[in-house]
Amino acid sequence: MTDMTERVGTQVTFEELSALMKRTAGVHVEPPDLRARAEEGFDSFGLDSLGLLGIVAELEKKHGVGLPEQVERCKTPAEFLAQVNATLKTAV
Repeated sequence: MTDMTERVGTQVTFEELSALMKRTAGVHVEPPDLRARAEEGFDSFGLDSLGLLGIVAELEKKHGVGLPEQVERCKTPAEFLAQVNATLKTAV
């Protein structure tokens, strides 16, 4: 399990999300493109709900924090990052 002090101030970035999309779902999107199109649906990048679940599982494992169920239902990268980062910020 991750040491709690490592989580303080941790935020998931577009760069990390891009890398997770590639590693867990085989979807390659450059971070600047992901940032520029952050309000578009994950489906426009070729990421489906199963791919998103894989990303959620990786983040939970890395940060040692259970993410709320609504994170799995996010439709856009912007919404996903906002919810994940809000959860990580309040995790103690």
